[in-house]
Amino acid sequence: MPEHEAFALVQRYRLLVEEYEALDARIDELIMASDGGTDKMSAADLRQYRQWARERSEKLNAMRLLERQLDLSEDEDAGSE
Repeated sequence: MPEHEAFALVQRYRLLVEEYEALDARIDELIMASDGGTDKMSAADLRQYRQWARERSEKLNAMRLLERQLDLSEDEDAGSE
């Protein structure tokens, strides 16, 4: 892979990580505001939680795809030690 393509993928990966972490923090805040669970959430908060959780899952899937493209799999790292 040409260096400029790899650099663009790394930049995209970093952006996805930041977006994932931001969504994760928002989800955590929403859960904590509902006494640590979804069972006490209002219908609106539960809809928001589900939307953010779906978006977070999409970000994670995109991150995993980029990890494979960049050859960042943890399995290979563990085997090389």
